[in-house]
Amino acid sequence: MFSGIVEEAARVVGIEREGGNIHLTMQCSFTDELRIDQSVSHNGVCLTVVRINDDGTYTVTAIQETLDRSNLGDLRPGDLVNLERSMKIDGRLDGHIVQGHVDTTAVCTGVEKVDGSTYFAFRYDFRPELASKGYVTVEKGSVTVNGVSLTVCDSERDSFRVAIIPYTFEHTNFCRIEKGTRVNLEFDIVGKYIARITSLA
Repeated sequence: MFSGIVEEAARVVGIEREGGNIHLTMQCSFTDELRIDQSVSHNGVCLTVVRINDDGTYTVTAIQETLDRSNLGDLRPGDLVNLERSMKIDGRLDGHIVQGHVDTTAVCTGVEKVDGSTYFAFRYDFRPELASKGYVTVEKGSVTVNGVSLTVCDSERDSFRVAIIPYTFEHTNFCRIEKGTRVNLEFDIVGKYIARITSLA
């Protein structure tokens, strides 16, 4: 379980393909605090640490199902990935409840500077059967974009915008997002439960 508060935008230093899987090797400042089997969110995808390397890097594995639902298959050496370790039970929930289970991807359709912040617009494929299960955004609700907990504005049927403050822009991979960039989305789990309960009533 995560909160959507990114700890670091870390660099991809190695990618190894094995069948339908990929092994991602990451360089970050807290590698020495990690352990094998630990869960870490990578662009919003919960992945398990499978190897701690002697050079201060670590490796995780993404299976084909994960690659089909996320943008991890787009990564190249040198790319930045938003990292977050799992929440501590005694910590503050500064973002919102994030599972690390990416629902789909979206494409950035525009970037606009407004009064010191940056607005990013995203569009995703709208599917009625998924919308009925809570795979939608709502105005002023929460959404996770590349692992970042954000507040939705301008929510439409298949699109929305988010406002990024300078700190978030500088400390996450939002600094690399431009028109045409594909990002990971996780819709709010609370909305999914409400949709499910309503469908059973």
